[in-house]
Amino acid sequence: MIIVMRHDATSAQVAAVVAQVQAHGMRTHLSDGDERTVIGVIGTNPFALRDLFIEAPGVAEVVPITKPFKLSNREFRSRDTRIKVNSHEVGGDRIWIVAGPCSVDNEELYLESCRLVQAAGAHALRGGVFKPRTSPYSFQGLRAGGVEILREARRQTGLPLVCEVLAPADIDTLAELADVLQIGARNMQNFALLSEVGRLRKPVLLKRGMSATIEEWLLSAEYILSQGNYQVILCERGIRTFETYTRNTLDLNAIPLIKELSHLPIIVDPSHGTGRRSLVTAMALAGIAAGAHGLMVEVHAQPEVALSDGAQSLTPQAFRQLVEQVDAVAAALQRPVGVS
Repeated sequence: MIIVMRHDATSAQVAAVVAQVQAHGMRTHLSDGDERTVIGVIGTNPFALRDLFIEAPGVAEVVPITKPFKLSNREFRSRDTRIKVNSHEVGGDRIWIVAGPCSVDNEELYLESCRLVQAAGAHALRGGVFKPRTSPYSFQGLRAGGVEILREARRQTGLPLVCEVLAPADIDTLAELADVLQIGARNMQNFALLSEVGRLRKPVLLKRGMSATIEEWLLSAEYILSQGNYQVILCERGIRTFETYTRNTLDLNAIPLIKELSHLPIIVDPSHGTGRRSLVTAMALAGIAAGAHGLMVEVHAQPEVALSDGAQSLTPQAFRQLVEQVDAVAAALQRPVGVS
């Protein structure tokens, strides 16, 4: 449930309600708004405590949250969450673009790719050194050996890094270097990993599992939020359907639906969503038109030699053209132009 405080409630009244909730063995999460403070109450049957608070000093109302995802719910926080990644605010009107190779597979080509996407208008770099692959014989990433390459990419471009973690043990390797920690589709329900990144105070990009429902996806976000980390960016990357001509089916419905249900920002990954270079630009633009706060796009200086996902990676020239088209779509939607 949520306890909505009056607009003139004092900090002492808020603290008194929080203390009383915690005295009953339940957890609290505060959402401070411009007009009022909302206290989220998490525990077993919290609404049973309603009568204790309905007349408490400073309390305006006590409201049950009926959906299982509590902290990501718009009932808990009506305003959009905005997350700072360096100078960019993800979740605002300005579109956020993450670009680069799927994985760090060659130092020279990776750094070249990073310089090219930075020049074309990217705001952050993909930086995969731990790669989960369906086959154990596929390239698994350079692992710790790729960390110094990532460090050099950030030094050369000045762009923040979005790096995937596969297990809690990876966090120590990447937490200091990465600006955003990515939880991939295969790990969306790795609850131990979600709880670990939830204990950090660093942005987390949570990809939707390939067979996950919207509710399951938001419940995975709850694992992170419930540990106190409210900096969660959702990423729609396509779901598995009966279609075989594309790698996945990019669920554009998810974008406006998430914005209706949740205050968390959402971006779209048309590279994994299609698996085909020829479809990436069209679906990227469709995602922006549907209201996505940003894009995650695979770009490689020489896709034909990429060790991971070359078939869905744009060339730097194609990426530059995409950025220009995103500008045009943003202008048509009266969103701020100038993503570069």
